[in-house]
Amino acid sequence: MSARAPLIFLAALAGAGVVMAQPVSNTPQEAPAPEQLPEEAPPSVVEAPAPLAAPAVPASEIKPAIPPPQQVADKPAESTQKRARFDVAIVQALDKVTAETIRFEAPVGQPVRYKSIVITVKACEQTAPDEPMDDSIAYMTIDSQPRAAPGKPTPVARQVFKGWMYASSPGLNPLQHPVYDVWMVTCRTSAPVMGSARPK
Repeated sequence: MSARAPLIFLAALAGAGVVMAQPVSNTPQEAPAPEQLPEEAPPSVVEAPAPLAAPAVPASEIKPAIPPPQQVADKPAESTQKRARFDVAIVQALDKVTAETIRFEAPVGQPVRYKSIVITVKACEQTAPDEPMDDSIAYMTIDSQPRAAPGKPTPVARQVFKGWMYASSPGLNPLQHPVYDVWMVTCRTSAPVMGSARPK
């Protein structure tokens, strides 16, 4: 066979679509080395400066602190006008057991009995015109003193109330008693008695 015969044979195979196998190398290809990033420089240590010593203050410059001025509480405004004082108080009493109620006059300084209690009005006043509320006020004492039974001594009186009662606010300073209730109604007289000392 001539030297051109192998070439013609290979060309015929290529024309027929036959692909010649190529030898494959078993040697693995090395992966590219990763790019090395530049290393960060370690943080530098900065030392804090030493604290400075405070300069001493000469004793001549030290002065005692001035205390703040004392604040004096304002006194409550007092009425500049005197209250009108009356010689008769109108009082109402209630028997809680029988539901009996009675309204009566109690002259100032004279004890008045209602069943087993004795009411003594010491003063009866009307608020002054310059006061914020128009009211009738009575200072009284109330004693619990049952009547003496026949042939027995009179029981000793026991005080159950002492103070001011207000006609506009019966519950402000009420009588605390299991049987009776007493409250102020008003003051009355034909001519008010002006300005005398309040009872203590």
